[in-house]
Amino acid sequence: MTNRSVQLSTDPPYGPPRRGRRLSQRISRLTEVPTGSMVELPGRGSTYVVDLPGPAADAPTVVLLHGMVTTAMLNWFPSLKELNERYRVVLFDQRWHGRGIRSERFDLDDLADDVIALADVLGVEKPILVGYSMGGIIAQLTAHRHPDRVGGLVLCATTYRFQEKWRERAFHRAWGAVAASMSETAYRRAVLRWSKLPVLPESSWPVGRMDRWAMGEMRSLSGWALTQALAVIGRFDSSEWLATLKVPAAVVITTRDRALPVYRQLEMAKMIPGAEIFLARAGHAACALEADVFVPVLLEACRSVVSSARG
Repeated sequence: MTNRSVQLSTDPPYGPPRRGRRLSQRISRLTEVPTGSMVELPGRGSTYVVDLPGPAADAPTVVLLHGMVTTAMLNWFPSLKELNERYRVVLFDQRWHGRGIRSERFDLDDLADDVIALADVLGVEKPILVGYSMGGIIAQLTAHRHPDRVGGLVLCATTYRFQEKWRERAFHRAWGAVAASMSETAYRRAVLRWSKLPVLPESSWPVGRMDRWAMGEMRSLSGWALTQALAVIGRFDSSEWLATLKVPAAVVITTRDRALPVYRQLEMAKMIPGAEIFLARAGHAACALEADVFVPVLLEACRSVVSSARG
């Protein structure tokens, strides 16, 4: 697969970010973002994939799974350079996100099976799955559905269930009813948005400012599609089988997370046999907005899982 780079200028005339908006130093230092190409997953559809060769032919492969309301690159771009110094790095847009597979329904089993289908296409037998938020849910489910095809798990800012307290149950029940009532409309509107995505350039993305590139990524998302995705994700619960996972695992807990309770992240970590816990003093959007804090912890967690997998 051919990979190129998006040149992202942080020099004048654009200058520093406006007052009150501080970019992570890791982000402000970036001058390029890797790009990839559309890849067909036989019998499933096509998705946007970035495949970065590792420092050596035998370098472990990590597959990065992004969160909801983002794209693969928008979720992971601050960590790619340092990850790629150690591993072959693969990331892709998941269903209903960015340039991911278009399907008539959003089903978590399909998303998990997509991971293995992509591994097959790329010739990767046992990748390390690194999942953030929704991506952590998909990583868990992939390891459950395909236990012989996953080499390890790194779960970041994620959970094993959403409905425990009565307020959570009430919210997800109501949201599910609303989403179901407009599912056909949501899919039609999502298809319309997808049809208007710009054609991928042959060589590289246009040079531009980092925040403008990020807004372009955000515009590839369909709010209509995400309403359906949220309803499905809200029903996820791995508590019945999480303890049966038998792969090296690490859990990165975002200790200032206001989206997913810290105690529930900790519960999840304790349910996975042998999982090592890593703490990132950051909020739920740490992957991009607090990369200075998150990335070093991510690297430690990946190193731990890869070492255990090799052992």
